[in-house]
Amino acid sequence: MLTLPTSVKVFMASEPVDGRKGFDGLMAIVRNGWGRNVFSGHLFVFLGKRRDIVKVLTWSRGGFVLHIKRLERGRFVLPGVAADAQVIELDGTQLAMLLDGIDLRAVKRQAAWEPPPPIA
Repeated sequence: MLTLPTSVKVFMASEPVDGRKGFDGLMAIVRNGWGRNVFSGHLFVFLGKRRDIVKVLTWSRGGFVLHIKRLERGRFVLPGVAADAQVIELDGTQLAMLLDGIDLRAVKRQAAWEPPPPIA
């Protein structure tokens, strides 16, 4: 089970990337393509062209960490995304489902409950 604090954001590339890219290539996409701070501690997610490999890049005290998962069967499926979007923002639950191979487009999330406004 993947548990992330709410302060950690997850940014995912809307287009597949070259699977040969390592730390430096992925950092360049985050910095130059997305204009994001690679040292923020947020997670940056990339799918390979065949969508059977996912890479998650993050900064961790003193160095970068690159997690890689390859599905032996099936493909990772992107959530619904606007045609012009470069980056998709996910939450920790969506990332965990994606890494488990769940099709996020088929998942229905209940509306979040909000407390009523205080009575004046």
